[in-house]
Amino acid sequence: MASNVLRCFTDFFVYETAKSVVVKSWTVGVTNRFVQLLIILYFICWVFLHEKGHQLRDTGIESTVMTKVKGLGNFNNRVMDVADYVVPSQGASSFSIITNMVITANQTQGRCPETDKKFTCKTDDDCNKNNSSNIGNGILTGTCLINTGKCEIEGWCPAEDDSVYGTPMKEVENFTIFIKNSIRFPLFNVNRGNFNSSLPPSYLQKCNFDSEHDPSCPIFKVGHILKQLNQSLDNITKKGGEIGISISWKCNLDYDEENCNPMYFFTRLDAVFENSKASKGYNFRFAKYYHSEDGTEYRTLHKAFAIHFEIMVSGNAGKFSTVPFMITLVAAFTSVGLATVFCDIILLNFLTGADEYKAKKFEEVSGIVQESNRPFQSSQMSIKALGKSSNDSGTFSIGRQE
Repeated sequence: MASNVLRCFTDFFVYETAKSVVVKSWTVGVTNRFVQLLIILYFICWVFLHEKGHQLRDTGIESTVMTKVKGLGNFNNRVMDVADYVVPSQGASSFSIITNMVITANQTQGRCPETDKKFTCKTDDDCNKNNSSNIGNGILTGTCLINTGKCEIEGWCPAEDDSVYGTPMKEVENFTIFIKNSIRFPLFNVNRGNFNSSLPPSYLQKCNFDSEHDPSCPIFKVGHILKQLNQSLDNITKKGGEIGISISWKCNLDYDEENCNPMYFFTRLDAVFENSKASKGYNFRFAKYYHSEDGTEYRTLHKAFAIHFEIMVSGNAGKFSTVPFMITLVAAFTSVGLATVFCDIILLNFLTGADEYKAKKFEEVSGIVQESNRPFQSSQMSIKALGKSSNDSGTFSIGRQE
């Protein structure tokens, strides 16, 4: 036990130093240079050129978005303008274009039969079973209306029947969305907009975004967006849907700031629920209230099916900086040394003469070797046996192994 403790103690206080061994082998030599070349190409092509490892980056983008929709449509023989179908009307980055509605007019507070098929009944007991339900159009009274075969509710009457759809507003295909986006990279104090403010008004009145022919136009046709997403106009106008417009700013500020321009991408955000039976599309309800001359309160309930748009802005900017450049450069030089580690693994484990290489690479010396003009006999014999010594007293050459 004591000897083991002493050995651990003495092994702890040892010193290891590198020893150069020249191995003249085509296999190892070519492998070494090939791995070094791969590492150098990786840092040049990927780290420096693609990932811009020499740049200081700013990902804390500051952004603001303003939108404006234009277009006229027809729904149930009524002409609809932006005040009728855009919700909310403030022009924010999140808005909806109503394409279809279920309208229940002249509702007043009272009692009436429920319209939902889940509330059919034959006796009052059938209605009492659903007293705790909150999926209906009102509060259940527990009474079964025999003449209709439906449970009675208390609330806004007549109850909404959302199984009766109107004719979807197909003109939405030609509606346009104007997006005004300004961003700032605070680290570099760079401000940019998604279109040139010096453009003439006539350009913005006529242009439509096209990723190939007019990528700088900030006006997007709804039909073009749906085409990019391979979405059916009939399906999305009937049930609604959610669409994301991504504005991506990736700027290399080593060049002129005028080259810092956005790219646009479109996504069907609710695609994951496309085959869902529980809830499809996008809809919401709102009501318009008014009073009659006798003071009775009325409302018109709208169940609106809409295309909901979410505008998402992301980006990062980079500019040359000495500190990240030097860190990346040092990492590149250090990584080139991995080729040596790889070649050592091959030499020590797979090639013929591995034992000879081990004998030369790893040498144990006890105590401090005193300088002497006469080389050790054992070392001289080893050199003669395994190869030739070089002019450098710390470097040994092993003959070429084919």
